[in-house]
Amino acid sequence: MYKIMLADDEGIVIDALKFIIQKNFGDSCMIEAAKTGRSVIELAERFRPDIALMDIQMPGINGIEAMREIQANNSNIIFIVISAYDKFDYAKEAIHLGVLEYVNKPIEQGKVVALLKKAMGMVDAQREKRSNDLLIKEKMEIVVPVIENGLIYSVLFQDNYAEDAENFKHLLGLDKDYGFMMILECGDAGEKGQFTNPVGASVRVQSHYQELRGIVKEYFPESVIGSVMANKIIILIPSEAEETATEYDGRIELIEQTRKMVRNMRQKLDAAFRVGIGAIVPLERIGESYAEALRSIRYAQGSVVHVKDLPILCDYEKDYPLETEKRLYDKIENGDINGAVLEAHNFFNWMQEKYSDMIDDVRLKVLEFVLQAEKIAYESGGMKYVFTARHEYLSSLLNMNSYDELRSWLVGKVSEVCSNIESKKEESSLGIIEMAKEFMQEHYSDELSLDEVSKIVNISPYYFSKLFKEETGINFIDFLTEIRMEHAKQLLRESDHSMKEICAEVGYSDPNYFSRTFKKNVGVTPTEYKEGKQIHEG
Repeated sequence: MYKIMLADDEGIVIDALKFIIQKNFGDSCMIEAAKTGRSVIELAERFRPDIALMDIQMPGINGIEAMREIQANNSNIIFIVISAYDKFDYAKEAIHLGVLEYVNKPIEQGKVVALLKKAMGMVDAQREKRSNDLLIKEKMEIVVPVIENGLIYSVLFQDNYAEDAENFKHLLGLDKDYGFMMILECGDAGEKGQFTNPVGASVRVQSHYQELRGIVKEYFPESVIGSVMANKIIILIPSEAEETATEYDGRIELIEQTRKMVRNMRQKLDAAFRVGIGAIVPLERIGESYAEALRSIRYAQGSVVHVKDLPILCDYEKDYPLETEKRLYDKIENGDINGAVLEAHNFFNWMQEKYSDMIDDVRLKVLEFVLQAEKIAYESGGMKYVFTARHEYLSSLLNMNSYDELRSWLVGKVSEVCSNIESKKEESSLGIIEMAKEFMQEHYSDELSLDEVSKIVNISPYYFSKLFKEETGINFIDFLTEIRMEHAKQLLRESDHSMKEICAEVGYSDPNYFSRTFKKNVGVTPTEYKEGKQIHEG
């Protein structure tokens, strides 16, 4: 159905156009008409036409001005100007307004029909595009929450988060490098601010999850929202830059915005809510903000608590290089020797510059770093804990009377720890891959899958696939194919088995597929290979 509006001050013209449209397009068109500029504008607002056949000269507001007014409220309308005035200025202005065509009266019936068919084609294209856009939007409404939930899970479990962060940012259109975490907890309001019935509240909130997402997005449009887990919903909110100690006003504004959000949720959803907020950090360290948000909600004395409002936070002296210290431990945990050594030197430079006459305090900090680094190694399996392994640490440090000696000892221990952690990772990875390769060599004739082999080595298929490619240089299926092709060549050279038998013995159920795979990898067909047309290998 097409809505067509006729605008002309001559009734005979309107009647003629109606006759032509009804004769050629029948019931597929709804037609409305107006004779003055003002009435055309009012009709367009009520009727919302797809196509308008307009005269230029009408009483009151002329056709050009009327088109401009109509287009402001309906940008998709298609105008066809039919006028008795062949004026260049009118035609120029009509073209500027995007008019489909400017034609002069009298106009023959065939021309009207042709123009309407062209306009209807454009209307159909607009409608199809709109329908496709809505379909994409509908799909995105389903997909985006899944992607957002994946990002939240990656943060919580630190499952390749650093590597996947850029992919998540691209998928979700995030262009910021900082952010903070917010934990939304629901329940029934009890005495003294305590929550009761968390399970029941979480079930109710789950049934209104989309509405809850809408409320959060209203106050924090760029937020990344996780699913309901127990009675908590975890939210990541991107930020322009890391908050500084002096940005008190920004924190108060954030808390007030969150309070408004909580009040809105209480009014619209059948539950009470409270929120814990972590500090703004670089996105690669967003897990720290999550830990702070969790701590905030545990010690909450109101509906919204920011971690910086808690009295239990450790405070540091004004220029203490806390970020350097955090980076040092991060590098150690990843077994990054060069990175850890660089951060150790940076921190030691600060100590030596600020506390050049306080060597005992420097000794203690160096010992603290080394003990913490070794604790990280113990927990990761990179080092074996032996109670007496550090019995000489204190005496060694007390005998060091220069900063150069202390620096060298710190850097040496940090390097040793990183080396142990990295070696353990490589040893573990190699052991897993060797086990997988051995299993594949023994069972290549079976219908092996990535999932089956990953189960044998007891790690997830996703991680196994990634690890296999890193350690072998090729993906799982290509490696399995290489094994099967080598055994197939051996059978072709040394046995009298039929092609069908060889195909089954190397793990293929379809001889045609086996033949195609063989030729793709070896260069000749199995029959040609058996007949002695082997290509030069290696």
